[in-house]
Amino acid sequence: MKFSTFHLFHRFPGQSAKEVYDYQIEVVELLEELGFDGVWVAEHHFRDYGQVNNIFTLLAHLAARTEKLRLGTGIVVLPLHNPIHVAEEAAMVDLLSNGRLELGVGRGYQSVEFESFGLSLSEARDRFDEALSMIVELWTGEDVHFQGKYYGSGNPVTLQPKPIQAPHPPIHVAAVSPDTVEIYAARGLPILADPAAPFRKIAKAAETWHTTAAAHHVDTSGVELVASRAVYVAPTIEQARADQARFEASFDRSRIFNQQSAPIDSKTGEVAKGFEYWQDKYLKGGNVGNDFRWEQLEVIGDPERVISQIQMVQEMGYSNLMCDFGSTRQVPIEDMRKTLRFFAAEVMPAFR
Repeated sequence: MKFSTFHLFHRFPGQSAKEVYDYQIEVVELLEELGFDGVWVAEHHFRDYGQVNNIFTLLAHLAARTEKLRLGTGIVVLPLHNPIHVAEEAAMVDLLSNGRLELGVGRGYQSVEFESFGLSLSEARDRFDEALSMIVELWTGEDVHFQGKYYGSGNPVTLQPKPIQAPHPPIHVAAVSPDTVEIYAARGLPILADPAAPFRKIAKAAETWHTTAAAHHVDTSGVELVASRAVYVAPTIEQARADQARFEASFDRSRIFNQQSAPIDSKTGEVAKGFEYWQDKYLKGGNVGNDFRWEQLEVIGDPERVISQIQMVQEMGYSNLMCDFGSTRQVPIEDMRKTLRFFAAEVMPAFR
């Protein structure tokens, strides 16, 4: 099992954007020191929910401050970008990092982002599919002339420079709905499992991925399915439960789960085409009880319990755990250092 981390760059009340960046960069440097395998950075626009609007700029900076960490986009919202630019910027980061890029991609879901860019959320899936195909062709081909419904190259183009990794950097597709899992398993593209889905659903997603890939004769050797989970380890079960209750009591979920985040088509007021599986997910407030979180959602507890939960996720078919150590909680840097050091010392050695 590999261990990576998720970074939202959430800006809390009273924080400046500079303070957010300084904090997260310090955390990333500590992750390298502690022997984590990689980091994933989220893209968001126009909200304090996430302060990274160009992941590649940030990853290029992190490439210069690290030597071993894999650098992941978690995720690039492809429909918001020209795929030629994505292919170029990703290739540069792969070059500057000496082949450490992991390209996580998705179609996005936040209505405020699409509307602010003048795009229709109902076109997200088609735009995503087209953009992803174009990026792969640009990375692997010469004199590529691509013409789709939404994107195209006016002339035959050859990407300069190409990525270091051959045939190209690993691609991971964010998968929330079951049909997304099947579509990309058939193409051999590994998934980033839904961080808000309970264990039973991510287990089903992994089973579906492996079954579908096998049915399409996909070579799955070396493929990494990534499970994203909220993670917290404390010296005792009692402290972990008490800390979880304290975290939840201080967390304003409406900052994340609200009308702006919901995949709603403003023209119709209904869930946008292609997002039916998300019905009401972001309008119900994302409220779940602490017992549900403890038993079915989070990797949390003392070291023994956390190790057993990670083993369970590994047995599902995942080989990379994307750990969210508090992306939406305002954790003082000293507390975050202690949490990461304790996890690295007490949990990670069980999988090395």
